[in-house]
Amino acid sequence: MSVSGITVTSQHLTFKLGEEVYSVEVAKIREVLDLTPVTKVPRMPEFMLGVINLRGNVVPVVDMRLKLGMTNTENTVDTCIVIVEVAFEGDATVLGALVDAVQEVIDLEPDQIDPPPSIGTGLNTEFIRGMGKRDDQFIIILDIDKVFSVDELALVRETGDTSTEEAVAEA
Repeated sequence: MSVSGITVTSQHLTFKLGEEVYSVEVAKIREVLDLTPVTKVPRMPEFMLGVINLRGNVVPVVDMRLKLGMTNTENTVDTCIVIVEVAFEGDATVLGALVDAVQEVIDLEPDQIDPPPSIGTGLNTEFIRGMGKRDDQFIIILDIDKVFSVDELALVRETGDTSTEEAVAEA
């Protein structure tokens, strides 16, 4: 049983958060960066690590483990920042997603994707687009546009918009 709305083969970038494998459609990915120093921004939510300087642009960085309710990311040689484009109020907002490790780009056929699990009304799974199956492994397919609330994306945009020369110089 495939997810409604997914009728063609789609490419996904897979990455690890803890022991689980997640993916985001390649169309939402701008690039993957090695871990770079992140400049802390005061009074941000815990999952918001700060900002980086990406070719002169201030890009907010989010710890995806914290955002999804896990423990914070322990930096290793494999830790990296995935630069994604998130739709917000009709515009694209660019942010960095800190992940444990990027794995590969894979093709998923519609029949390899099941709907998100129905776990009851107390748990919000609307940010999970589906569950991919590859060999004996599940891949949690994120709808990156829904991972963040409107308020959180407004905060991310403000962080990027208040880019001072100091923040760019420090990043």
